[in-house]
Amino acid sequence: MNASLLDYIKSGSLYALPHHAISRVVYKLTRIESPVVVPVIKGFARVFKVDLSEAKQPEPESYKSFNAFFTREIKPELRPIADTAIVSPVDGTVSQSGAINAGRIFQAKGQDYTVQELLACDDAMAESFANGQFLTIYLSPRDYHRMHMPFKGHLTEQVHVPGRLFSVAPHTVKTVSRIFARNERVVAHFDTDYGRMAMVLVGAINVAAIETVWDGLVTPPKGKTISRKAYAVGDVTLDKGQELGRFNMGSTIVMLMESKSPELSKSLIEGLPVKMGQAFSD
Repeated sequence: MNASLLDYIKSGSLYALPHHAISRVVYKLTRIESPVVVPVIKGFARVFKVDLSEAKQPEPESYKSFNAFFTREIKPELRPIADTAIVSPVDGTVSQSGAINAGRIFQAKGQDYTVQELLACDDAMAESFANGQFLTIYLSPRDYHRMHMPFKGHLTEQVHVPGRLFSVAPHTVKTVSRIFARNERVVAHFDTDYGRMAMVLVGAINVAAIETVWDGLVTPPKGKTISRKAYAVGDVTLDKGQELGRFNMGSTIVMLMESKSPELSKSLIEGLPVKMGQAFSD
């Protein structure tokens, strides 16, 4: 879908904003415990049409802070894990999906970026994904914000890449070049039965924190240089459907797989709503 003039106007206003300062304020506000929290949750749920009946704790009064509500658990029976090779790692909306062409990933019409700049990796790592597959999913404010494994994997490395915090709403994805390779992000590398898999957790304005289950809170305040943590195969093994991390406020994930992985379903078209655990391959 082409970007409109309004898309460019809305996106252009973001360049001058102090992304990190705003997000740090949001970080503090969303962790305040006060009597105001419950009416804020009720108002947010009403405005964004959040289905609280899906939560393990459906009552707003159950949450001490807004962040506790935002990262709420879902009743497991409502997210069954499909008996297919690949399942959806999140609730959200498909932004793009398909083949990685000679190391380039499609973002939107007229926009793409490279595997190497997204992963902040060396030539050898980039080459392993050069003709593989990718999947980009946007998590809106109303969605469930925990991320899960699309298939079993052994963690080998976690990388934090500092960057901007542009909004990752559809209008900015259409208009801000290389947005996912410019925003702050956490990259989790896995060895799997299908070769290498990289899960990229992309930050955005108001995404006040990114957590992983093996390392806790990764950002803030990681700093201005790329940091890496290596893991021996077997240190952290996660099964299909197991939680791997969470966004504290909404954002986007980009999943990269090698060419020998099972083919993603052709039904994963732009704008398709998806649920964690649903079948993503035949």
